[in-house]
Amino acid sequence: MTDASLQSLIDRAELSDLVYRYAQAIDRRDWALLRQCFTPEIEADFRSFGVREVFRGPADDWVALVRSTIEGCDSTQHQSSNHRFEVDGERAQGSSYIRAEHVVINDRGDNYYTVADYYAHDFRRTPEGWRTAKYALHVTSSFGNRHVLALATRRAARRAEDRS
Repeated sequence: MTDASLQSLIDRAELSDLVYRYAQAIDRRDWALLRQCFTPEIEADFRSFGVREVFRGPADDWVALVRSTIEGCDSTQHQSSNHRFEVDGERAQGSSYIRAEHVVINDRGDNYYTVADYYAHDFRRTPEGWRTAKYALHVTSSFGNRHVLALATRRAARRAEDRS
């Protein structure tokens, strides 16, 4: 095995680990760990999920937006698979499948909303390791009660006010 082949394997393993940390950080509500997944400025395209505009800006602001919904969920589970990454020096691109379940116990229907989709990733190598610079969510299917996300956002806002 050549040094380049070995480095390619190491890079791809580190990229998969980054994607797993991203999912784990959301599910564990570890906002500091989630922030570590990104470069200082990022682009996040969640329009296929219903977000109106592509986010471009500080990763801290993006993490705050994610937190503003996820903290209102009773639980979430993000499962990641089918990682495919191509490394080109200090940059890498690729995709990963995600299945994200969101649970909000409520009296307005089903307590679950599940999304099956994939991410398109654009990574950068930094002195701290690989980080996501840009990513886009591509929803392929969903089922359950989408209203649980609105409930989660309202609940998270109330909790944030209570902390203030």
